[in-house]
Amino acid sequence: MVVEADGNYIQPFVVDDIDIYSGETYSVLLKTNQDPKKNYWISIGVRGRKPNTPQGLTILNYKIASTIVLPTSPPPITPLWNDFERSKTFTKQIISRMGTPRPPRFSHHSILLLNTQNKIDGFTKWAINNVSLALPPTPYLGSIKYKLNNTYNRNPPPETFPKDYDIFKNPVNPNTTIGNGVYMFHLNEIVDVVLQNANQLTGNGSEIHPWHLHGHDFWVLGYGEGKFKPGIDNKKFNLTRAPLRNTAVVFPFGWTALRFKADNPGVWAFHCHIEPHLHMGMGVIFAEGVDKLRKIPAEALTCGATAKMFLNVTHF
Repeated sequence: MVVEADGNYIQPFVVDDIDIYSGETYSVLLKTNQDPKKNYWISIGVRGRKPNTPQGLTILNYKIASTIVLPTSPPPITPLWNDFERSKTFTKQIISRMGTPRPPRFSHHSILLLNTQNKIDGFTKWAINNVSLALPPTPYLGSIKYKLNNTYNRNPPPETFPKDYDIFKNPVNPNTTIGNGVYMFHLNEIVDVVLQNANQLTGNGSEIHPWHLHGHDFWVLGYGEGKFKPGIDNKKFNLTRAPLRNTAVVFPFGWTALRFKADNPGVWAFHCHIEPHLHMGMGVIFAEGVDKLRKIPAEALTCGATAKMFLNVTHF
């Protein structure tokens, strides 16, 4: 029985297996009501990526049974790695428990983020609205708080993508640009983010990506197939039982809609939690209320242009 996701209680539901993508956490209740004289297999498989290894196995052991006795029944076979409908069915069962704060009915700010695979100088990259994130040497906190020039791109990143972009085809423009701009929000602003998945660079295919937001929980307002339709799909948002999460999956050729309150002063990464994808550019940076910050550990700023300013200062 699944009872919690990413630190927030959800409406409990019972399953035979559970999808856990990178960055996600769950709490489950397991009733030990089987023959305690036997041991039982637990299988662990790969989801979303074609595995090159067999499924992993461990043993559920009752205290009175010997730990060296193998289970008599065969191990359960994990679901196929590309059974995306099974993944969607599991994910869409996650709704908030009664009493969970509901999302605000309206947002102040909306951004639409297109996730694509592209090239830079012959190397495969990921890009958001055709910008591949490359973090600057100087910490954003110091750059923004002290208004340092030339430490990152002050032009805001694009908040949408061309309306005629075909998510089912390979990118017409296979090349992307490197960027390190910041999405700036007012403190306590309500922000909608729609993650749009698309076809890969070559061939036919689209991957699952778990997106994680630092410093906040967000409400997952919904998932959809194909291309997000502004003004139409918004009407389908779940505003009554939206679960609070800090990681949400975007499915192949689909979209995921999130809403959060920018109420935590600072600079925060929002990125795919598959680590190589972040290093290949699949991420963006959010900032809010940096001017409200008082004490920042000097150790957090001893890089880049702020290094000489605070190298010998403990706090400021």
